[in-house]
Amino acid sequence: MQQQPNNPLHGKTLEMILNELVAHFGWKELGTRIRINCFNDNPSIKSSLKFLRKTDWARKKVEELYLEIV
Repeated sequence: MQQQPNNPLHGKTLEMILNELVAHFGWKELGTRIRINCFNDNPSIKSSLKFLRKTDWARKKVEELYLEIV
């Protein structure tokens, strides 16, 4: 595995990032900050991961928000 010292997301899975955001903000606040249905309508980690893995723009927003809190 290559080292990526300048990549703060290196070694973090999308699931880890999402769990940390939910723990930090909660679903309601997360849905306010990033307005996507999977955070606002019956949210779950599983359904959110499914959506985020298919939708690049939404994943980018999640990663950007994560970088703001670390």
